[in-house]
Amino acid sequence: MIFDSLRRKFVTLTPEEWVRQHYLHYLINVKNYPSALIAVEQQIIVNGQSKRCDAVLYDTTMNPVAIFEFKAPHVPISQHTFDQAAVYNSSLQLKYFFVSNGIDHFFAEVDPIEKNYRITNSLPDYLMFSEMIGKSR
Repeated sequence: MIFDSLRRKFVTLTPEEWVRQHYLHYLINVKNYPSALIAVEQQIIVNGQSKRCDAVLYDTTMNPVAIFEFKAPHVPISQHTFDQAAVYNSSLQLKYFFVSNGIDHFFAEVDPIEKNYRITNSLPDYLMFSEMIGKSR
């Protein structure tokens, strides 16, 4: 078990949970993302079915702006991983998502015109990301 400070409870420490905890702590403590703007295990509806995003990032007005997809370290990040995040995102129609297996970390920006996404392994800090959000509105 590990204490999840965002959910304020103990959760089972699976390999995927290990990645989630470390990645979110990195974003909060190193990249300066406000913990109050991150929701873990956020329920969404995709094609009429209830699904849970690994995490959702909100802006300061509590509108969702990005989703997170986490995999265990032994699961390689593949096109399937990005497609899974994109399917979850299809319900929220967000411009950004993050993907990580604890070893490889990616940030993707959705291009709604081309119906694809641009991927980088450079994760923006919160200040840069909040500027990106402001420009995309």
